This record gives sequence, C-alpha cells and structure tokens, in this order.
Amino acid sequence: MSKLWQKNSKVAGSVEQFTIGNDQAMDLYLAAYDVLGSIAHTTMLSEVGLLTKDEQVQLKKALVEIYALVQSGNFTLSAGVEDIHSQVEMLLTEKLGDIGKKIHSARSRNDQVLVDLKLFLRAELMDLSKSVQTLFTLLQEKSEQYKNDLLPGYTHLQLAMPSSFGLWLGAYAESLVDDMTMLQAAYKVVNKNPLGSAAGYGSSFPINRTRTTELLGFETLNYNVVYAQMGRGKAERVTAMALANFADTLARLSMDACLFMNQNFGFIKFPEELTTGSSIMPHKKNPDVFELIRSYCNRIKALPNEIMMMTTNLPSGYHRDLQLLKEHLFPAFQQLKNCIQMASLMIENMEVKKDILEDTKYQFLFSVEEVNKLVNAGMPFRDAYKKVGLAIEAGQFTYSTKLAHTHEGSIGNLCTAQIANEMKKAVEGMEFGKVDAQIELLLKTEL
Repeated sequence: MSKLWQKNSKVAGSVEQFTIGNDQAMDLYLAAYDVLGSIAHTTMLSEVGLLTKDEQVQLKKALVEIYALVQSGNFTLSAGVEDIHSQVEMLLTEKLGDIGKKIHSARSRNDQVLVDLKLFLRAELMDLSKSVQTLFTLLQEKSEQYKNDLLPGYTHLQLAMPSSFGLWLGAYAESLVDDMTMLQAAYKVVNKNPLGSAAGYGSSFPINRTRTTELLGFETLNYNVVYAQMGRGKAERVTAMALANFADTLARLSMDACLFMNQNFGFIKFPEELTTGSSIMPHKKNPDVFELIRSYCNRIKALPNEIMMMTTNLPSGYHRDLQLLKEHLFPAFQQLKNCIQMASLMIENMEVKKDILEDTKYQFLFSVEEVNKLVNAGMPFRDAYKKVGLAIEAGQFTYSTKLAHTHEGSIGNLCTAQIANEMKKAVEGMEFGKVDAQIELLLKTEL
C-alpha cells in the first residue's frame, strides 16, 4: 500500500521496516486521540470555509463511529498501513470517497501526532491522578489507624528516635502530595494545543487555532509554531519526570516494607497469600510484590534521563529520533498504575506489631527524650546532652516510653486533615471536569 507522502519512487523494504519499527503498536495507544483531533480539526475547517457543513457532518459521524470502534477494543491497523493517521484517513475515504481525503487540509502528520500525544498524555495523567488519590487515601486511613503504635526511627540505618506507624505511613501520603504537584506541572505543560503548527512553520490557510483549542478542551495554545514542534520531546520528558517522582515514592516505601518484613525487624507481616515461598526453604515468606514494585519503579525513574539523552543536541524542527520516545513511556503509565494497585493491596492487608519499643534493645531511642526532659526542667542543652551521654556510657541510663510530641507533623499531631487539603488543592488545580465535559461535547453528533 502506498504511503500518504509517497510519490512515484518506492522505498526499500528494509528501510521501510526499520523506519516504522514498533511504531504501529505504539500508534494504537493514540488511536482514540487521533480521532478526537480530527473531529476538532474538521469542525474548524468547516467554520472557516474549507469544508462545507454537509461534509463536516458526514466526517464527524464517521469519525465518531471510528472512535466507538477504538473504545470497543476492536480497532486495528490494516496490513501495509503506515500509521494511525493513515488508517483513519483510509477508513474515511473508503466510507466517504473524496470527502475523506479532505481531512488533512491545513495540517501535517507532525502536528497531528503532536496533538495526539498531548491528548494521550493528558488523559493518562488524569487517570494516574485517580490511582494516586486512592493510594493516598488508604495511606492516610492506615496512618490514623496506627498513629499510637510506636516504631523505631533510623538514621544511617542506626537506631535514632521513636517514630510510629502513623508517622511512617503519613510520610508517604504527604510525599504523594508533592508528587501530585509535579504531576500538575506536567499537566499544565501538556495541556496546550500544538494543532495548526503543521510541519512546524504554520500554514497559509486561514485556520482558527483558538477554536481547536476550545474544542479539545486545552487550557491554551502552544502559540509559536516552531516551539510547538520543539515541544515534542519536552512534553514527554516532563511527563516522565512526573511519573518518576511517584515511582521514587513507591520504590522507597517498598524498600521500607522489605526491611520491616525481615525477621530481624519483624515490624509488619502479611497474609500468606500475598507473599511467596522458596523451593527448598519451607519457612520463607518473601516480599516479592514489594521487590517487583521497587524494580519496576526504579526502571520508570530512568525514563526522564533516557528521553533527555535521546533528544540531546537535536536542532529545532522535526526529527525521526522522536518516534522512539513512545516505546518506553507509553507502557510506563500502566506499569506505574499496576504498582500503585499492588502497593494498595499490600498496605490494606498489612498487620503491624504492637508494643515494639517495650523491648529494651530499643532503649536508646529515648535518649533524646530524656535530654529534652532535662532541658524542660531548666538545664542547658549541652549539659543535658552530656549528662545523658555519660549515663549511657556508664550503663546507668533510665528512660520512659511515654511520649509527648505535640507540634505540627509530629507523632502526636499528624496533621492528616491539613495534608489531605494540600492534595485536594493539587488535584483541583488541574480542573479535570472541564476537559471531560468538553470531550463529551466534542463527541456529540447532530440529530
């Protein structure tokens, strides 16, 4: 089958196979968004006089049918079809004849794939935020449930000061707030319309880029047409960094869980059905879920650097290098959501050990508490520090496991509600409802 760009010469099969690579599989991720972009584009073309109203109505009806096919999971790229853009145009031409050939007026495959990518990344960030909010709520619930159960705190992996399961779980909840703030930043970069930049230098057609921005629910445009093309690679990198932040939080939580499950710690345990065994050691209950979360997430953390390296020293304008950015980024969304789902399953079923700090091996966790008691009684801090230190060295240290931490964010004042409000602000700042409403409106066909 000939390509949209092909004239009379024929491309060598080996070159064709190499240049297409895995792009057809990646294009299936973009199918729904390519259709949405075409609906907006043809609507605008009709409004500026480049399509008749009747042509626009026929195109939209056919495009909505293709969208439904994509949503059903039955959409595929036909043999010999180069990409998603070609497939959609071919289906329209088969159904509508010459009218189908008109959808490419005033655009290039460059800005077509750009808008597909922006719409795809936007939708995935929206979906990811929902998964994160579920884990965040669970961590906060468990933080409150276990807020009175003390846990050793460590620095340098050495005993440091008392902590609690509430403080530990609440820390990861608040980490997700900062991660969500970074997702919001990525969302704002992504939620700008590149459509109309054509091959990167605009068009002599009297198109209305503000109109397609409204139709697709974008917050604003990438105004400069050269920068719209330069945004390819940047949008993916910024999005990858947002994913990497969540991945880092999950990887660290998983490492803690692996340690705390270890028999030398014994702080937490899980039902047998959530752990795995050994082929020769009958006592083993391995934390395979957390180990795999850690590894998946560490791989996701490499994505921003990979994208940065693949776009290093590229001048302005489109380059085929950019095609490969999709191959690891696109699947990473589902991998991260899978990790979030499994982490939620484990935390939901986690059992914590009670009264851990009653064991005298943890006595020195309370050394700072004893220093602070002396300071509260009027002794200078350096003198109190020395007094307690000498008592420890002499084997005369005495302590109490009763704690009175009251300041914001401490064991006795977790500030759960305040942290929840910060998460709410981060999510509400993205105004997902506006996008959902606009896409629903875009897909409505005239009666």
